[in-house]
Amino acid sequence: MTHRSDGARPAYAFDNANAHAGGQHDSLARLLDPGTFQRLEQTAITDGWECLEIGAGGGSVAVWLAERVAPTGRVLATDIQPQLIPDVPGLTVARHDVTTDPLLDDAFDLIHARLVLSHLPERHQVLRKLLAALKPGGVIQIDEIDTTHWPILTAATPQDAKAYHAYLLGLVGVLRAAGADPSWGPQVAAALTDAGFTDVDPQCHSEVWGPDSAGAALLLSNSRHLEPALLAHGLTESDLEAARAAIVHPVFRAVSFTVHTVQARRPA
Repeated sequence: MTHRSDGARPAYAFDNANAHAGGQHDSLARLLDPGTFQRLEQTAITDGWECLEIGAGGGSVAVWLAERVAPTGRVLATDIQPQLIPDVPGLTVARHDVTTDPLLDDAFDLIHARLVLSHLPERHQVLRKLLAALKPGGVIQIDEIDTTHWPILTAATPQDAKAYHAYLLGLVGVLRAAGADPSWGPQVAAALTDAGFTDVDPQCHSEVWGPDSAGAALLLSNSRHLEPALLAHGLTESDLEAARAAIVHPVFRAVSFTVHTVQARRPA
């Protein structure tokens, strides 16, 4: 969240050891898994594929991949804190920092990363590493977001709308202070091209969130997961409570962040 005193790069904003990490991963899975799976199916993934899931988090995508490459394929699911990834057949779990730890060259038919590279200042170097880790002709899918435009549409009161807006500004500020770029989504396609990938195919979508949506659940979870950082950023406990009240109110409607899902290939 802030630069470490030893001069190393900022720590990742979200901590899988946090009591709210499970809720965050569950909300992300509800919100993003349908679109992620739909695009991954377009790769023609099948039995025997070797797959790499980077920053696997709660493991929902890794488990989905393992089910599709069974019985002879394999999925390597990595994370800097992999303790939440379930143990299922065909899935190997490893603690791995993609910015510093090595990967085998020419090893994978498919590499997937969701909401990972935007948190890494070294993202362009990482993409070149992932290009080498793919087999020739292999596919990469990068899922990222853009928080440039995600306004509230309806709120119970003007004060609720103001509190929600302040929370979003604080959330983005905390992520940026930790070295993330939550508006990187639109740049993914160009970054893949620059790294040497071909057949770059970007898609994006947004939706409207209500109080019972997965998006609202994610915002609530993040407000608690990152509460110390949000308070350090300048929000107060009253600000956060007001934002939470706005999100759960029956009239709450807000535009989601835009999700960018980009596929590309290593040249054959």
